[in-house]
Amino acid sequence: MRFTRIASAMTLIAASVGTAQAGGFSRGTADTDILYEDGNINFRAGVIVVVPTQKFKTGVGGTTSGGVVGTDYLDTYAIPSGAVKFKVSDNLSCAGTYTDVHGAASSYDAPFGPSGKRSEKFTVTEFGATCAVFFDVGKGRLSVLGGAFAEKFDYDLQASLPPALGGLPLNVDLNSTAFGWRAGIGYDIPEIAFRAQLLYRSGTKHEADGGGSILHPLAGAIPLVSSGSGELPQSVELKVQTGVAPGWLVFGSVKWMDWSVNETLNLSASSAATGTINSLNQYYWRDGWTITGGVGHAFNDRVSGLVSLQWDRGVSTGYDFRTDKWLLAAGVGVKDDMGGELRFGGGITYLTSASATKGIETGASVDSGWVGIASASYKIKW
Repeated sequence: MRFTRIASAMTLIAASVGTAQAGGFSRGTADTDILYEDGNINFRAGVIVVVPTQKFKTGVGGTTSGGVVGTDYLDTYAIPSGAVKFKVSDNLSCAGTYTDVHGAASSYDAPFGPSGKRSEKFTVTEFGATCAVFFDVGKGRLSVLGGAFAEKFDYDLQASLPPALGGLPLNVDLNSTAFGWRAGIGYDIPEIAFRAQLLYRSGTKHEADGGGSILHPLAGAIPLVSSGSGELPQSVELKVQTGVAPGWLVFGSVKWMDWSVNETLNLSASSAATGTINSLNQYYWRDGWTITGGVGHAFNDRVSGLVSLQWDRGVSTGYDFRTDKWLLAAGVGVKDDMGGELRFGGGITYLTSASATKGIETGASVDSGWVGIASASYKIKW
């Protein structure tokens, strides 16, 4: 039993580190695994820091000198997470969760593309509540999960207007809120650290609005009214883990995400002085698949570790650079005398090279790149 409690918990490190660099705009995932843990009240909080680097090989139109060529365009970001679980009864537990589920962050040394982007960032933060009902079946428990979540979308664009419009600095801020739901089914046998779970998360659609400004050398900041729209995907994930020998556990997962709904990001900004300015990001992605496998080991009653390998099929169809990724991750968990556990994880991701062969950024390309990932979390129960 001591082994199963320690080693099975280690799969969470692989899950968190892996999600931080999964396909499309994926970042964190709600910590619904806390529903399976012993304790009347459980709390866990952590953060993942992601440091990517990938440099331009050519610019839009295939240019090979000046501008963005040879520069890195990916920004470092952090993914916070938190979860608290309450055991309502022997057969019912509920949890509140918080994390950044989607996001992207890029900065350019020179205006990039027809939109003249200098930096573009967005974050989708999820606040969720999920419950699990347990039924004794055979040697283990059947669980039925269900819940809802709210997403907060924040977007920021820094750009330079086209020369025909004076090349002036432009800033746009957008925000919106959307709602969704999740549901799943699982079966676990705690004595052997076996768990199989199938979990669905609904997609969302955002109709965002906000403001912004154009910085004019004579008139100063000209305020803008802005709006934008886009869709984020539904997903289905199958996760399985089991003990295979004293002190050893294997785990794996397969996740599908409906990234084909992400076709374009449509942006409009207007003012009485400038009229309407339209911007378009083209994606036309295909669906994403992420496959993870690994092994965990309990070294003693306090310390356990894991190693995992992940492959993510790129979602790009030629309009951008979101191609295949490979991630090697490792982690360690240490239990303390207060009943808590401190977990550290890390990983390195290989980004394959990519070229834009379609759309408004045709000719731009990037070399292969690397991503460094570090995570830390602490959990305690009462």
